[in-house]
Amino acid sequence: MTLSPLYTELIEDIQHNCNISDARDHGIYSMCTMVLKLRNLYKWEKGLQPWEEPESADLLDWIDAKEKFWATIANEPYRPLSAFGGTIAPLDLEEVNATLNGTLFYGAGYGRSMKAVFFLAEKREQRIVEGCPVTILGLEQAREMASPFAMVQEGQIIIRSQSLRYFFWDQVQEVRSSCRSSLRYALDDYGVLRDGVLDQNLFRDTLDRIVEEEMNLFVYHEVGEMLQSTLTSESLKTIIGHFPGSVLEFVGRAVKDILADIHPQGLLAYVIREERISSLAFYLAFMDGLRAKLFPEIQAAWQLFLVDRDWHHIEQARSSCWQKNQEIAEQIALAAERIGKDPDEKIVEHFNSEILVPLGLDTLLSKGQE
Repeated sequence: MTLSPLYTELIEDIQHNCNISDARDHGIYSMCTMVLKLRNLYKWEKGLQPWEEPESADLLDWIDAKEKFWATIANEPYRPLSAFGGTIAPLDLEEVNATLNGTLFYGAGYGRSMKAVFFLAEKREQRIVEGCPVTILGLEQAREMASPFAMVQEGQIIIRSQSLRYFFWDQVQEVRSSCRSSLRYALDDYGVLRDGVLDQNLFRDTLDRIVEEEMNLFVYHEVGEMLQSTLTSESLKTIIGHFPGSVLEFVGRAVKDILADIHPQGLLAYVIREERISSLAFYLAFMDGLRAKLFPEIQAAWQLFLVDRDWHHIEQARSSCWQKNQEIAEQIALAAERIGKDPDEKIVEHFNSEILVPLGLDTLLSKGQE
C-alpha cells in the first residue's frame, strides 16, 4: 500500500509515543522476554522476516543505541497526534480512525502491567463472529515493543497478523525443544516435519498458511473475552492498577484467559464444533505453566482423544474447567471490589487463602519468583 504524504507526520507521532512507552515500561519484562521483544522490534524496523536472524553484533549495537535513546525521552508526555492540520489526543481512537478513511487502523490502550500500547496498521478485512465485530490488520506502520497480536478495543476484536506471524514462528522454535506430542501432531498435520523433525524451510514456506488457518484460535479467544462477564476487564484493571506486576495480576490474567478459552462460545467451543485437530494441538502446545495449572483436565482429555478421536472428551474437559474457573473468577472479582476499602494486606491474604492455596499455586508461584 502506498500511503499519502498526509499520513507521514501522524505515523511519526504514533511511533514516537511507542518509543516513549518502551522507554518508560520496558522494565516490566524479564531479561529473556525483553531480548525476544527487542529482537522482534529490530526485525520489524529493518523489514526482516520472522526467520531472518540479525547478526549478534548488529543487534547488540542497536539495543545499546535504543536504550540510550530511551533515556532521553522517558520523561516526555505522550505526543498529540498530527492529522490534517490539527491535533488529536492519542487515546481518542474514534477521532483518529475517522481521519484514516478506512485504509489504516489506529489502536491504543494499556496492556500487561498497564504498559501503554500504540499501533498503526493497514486494514485487511472486517467480519462478524458470534455477533462480535472483528478487524484483521496487515502490515504495521508504527508499533511498540509489546505488540499484542489479539485484543479487544472499543467493542471490536483486533487481530494483528504481522505480529501473529512473529508469535507463531517464535513459539514453535521455543516449544519444539520440549518434544510436546501436541506440537508434533500440529506440525505434522501441516506437513512441515521430515523424519519426525521440524524442517525449517518447510515451516518457513508454510508459515503464512498456518497463521491464516489458525487465526480463528485467537479470534475466538477474544470472542470469549468479550462474552464472559464473571471477571470483567474493569475488575482486572483495578487489580493491575493497584498491584501491577504482582501475583494477583498474573493469576487474574491467566484466569481471565482460561475463561475466554472455555466460554461456551469461545476458543475451545469453536475447535470442538469445527473438529479442528490442528488447532487443538497448537492450543495445547502453546499452553504455559500457569494456564495449564488452571486447566489440568485438558491434558488427560487429549490423551483419551488420541486413542479414539472422540470430541466428547474435550467437551467434558471444557465444561468441567468452566464451572471450576467461574468460581475462581468470582473470588478474584470480589478481591477487586475490596481494593480501596480493605487494607492491601487483607486483600492479599484473601487472594492467597481463597485462590492460590486451593489451587496449589502458592508453592508454584513462590518458586517462580525466586
